[in-house]
Amino acid sequence: MQLYNTLSAEERAQLIDEAGKQRLTLSFYAYAKIEDPKKFRNDLFVAWNALDALGRIYVAYEGINAQMSVPADNFEAFRETLEVYDFMKGIRLNEAVDQDDHSFLKLTIKVRHKIVADGLNDATFDVTNKGVHLRAKEFNAILEDPNTIVVDFRNHYESEVGHFKGAITPDVETFRESLPIINEQLKEFKETKNLVMYCTGGIRCEKASAYYKHKGFKNVFQLEGGIIQYAKQIKEEGLESKFIGKNFVFDNRLGERITEDIVAQCHQCGKPCDNHTNCYNDGCHLLFIQCDECKAVMENCCSVECQETTHLSLAEQVKLRSGKQVGNKVFRKGKSENLKFKHSGELSDVSLAVVSKTKDIRQKIKVKKILLGKAEHYYVKAQIGLFSIENQEIKVGDKILITGPTTGSQELILEKMFVNGQEASEAKNGDKITFEVPFRVRLSDKVFKILN
Repeated sequence: MQLYNTLSAEERAQLIDEAGKQRLTLSFYAYAKIEDPKKFRNDLFVAWNALDALGRIYVAYEGINAQMSVPADNFEAFRETLEVYDFMKGIRLNEAVDQDDHSFLKLTIKVRHKIVADGLNDATFDVTNKGVHLRAKEFNAILEDPNTIVVDFRNHYESEVGHFKGAITPDVETFRESLPIINEQLKEFKETKNLVMYCTGGIRCEKASAYYKHKGFKNVFQLEGGIIQYAKQIKEEGLESKFIGKNFVFDNRLGERITEDIVAQCHQCGKPCDNHTNCYNDGCHLLFIQCDECKAVMENCCSVECQETTHLSLAEQVKLRSGKQVGNKVFRKGKSENLKFKHSGELSDVSLAVVSKTKDIRQKIKVKKILLGKAEHYYVKAQIGLFSIENQEIKVGDKILITGPTTGSQELILEKMFVNGQEASEAKNGDKITFEVPFRVRLSDKVFKILN
């Protein structure tokens, strides 16, 4: 029984490109009592792997939380795998506003103690005793009520790029921090105010609404399906968006735009910007907001120290971070002291700028292509890229495409190259090639040969 990924992310991306079929980015959750999470996990993996469903899923005794990419052709078959379980019959599947075929490139299902870490150890707390669900139209209406208090139950780096106007936006980095803070701030309004809450897809608010009812709040409401579903409903029903800016998401996109307003700033220069990125130094990997100008000057790094580190050899970089906690596991989302322009606490509802209508360099270029390999190094001063060829052949004169989360999609003609250190006109599987690249490439970048 196969319970693991047999393909790398690069191989999976190639197959997705070659298939040329639409994929849907979905999210869903359900609180329920699962007696054997490990068996539940195994059964889901077998069923979903057969459908080429990818994503990041957590299961626990209290339920399931999933963000996934599913082939559109397999959507109904995928839904049938959910309907097998009584607690997921008729479950709402939130579909992303901005689709990306590469939103997920692996199927990862992990068994956790809880699907949403809450720090609670109260046996009397019933997570299924939730607040009233509100659709977009109802949510807009209750926001107009002066007796309403609206709370954002996401983390500060999420609310910073987009939030509902007038919302309380706690300056926290984890959901568990929010619960006691809001309980203390609003304890005098337990019986008199409408406590209205929202999050990305609804799962955190589901638990939060049950928590506050448990704590004695009388009028508890939550946005059904979170911001994802709200964005879909206001578009379908022609409603005004009370949400301003971008909705942060936890896949390769890092965000989907709800309105054209930019409410955040580049953390390095202060220019209006809401594009999240991860520091290119793998020993840091800090998540922060960086504009295109700072990206070019700082080479996708959060500080001069990190920038200098990326210029060292890979062996030297590994040595520097030996014994230290892996950077992407450090919850310092945008809180580094190296970043000068950071918001904290309550955020402004004022638009700082409007997004340009020009095509974002991060958008993928829809061309017929085949994966050749990946980037291994970039020599900044010489502007030379080193690539490993892992598939097909490449020749001088070929048109190639280099893509990556930060690099975007960049095309060029291969005019000259060195193969395994020697100038040559052709390279094959297993070769290392170098050639001039007039822009910065990164270790996560892929190189394709354009076929049309």
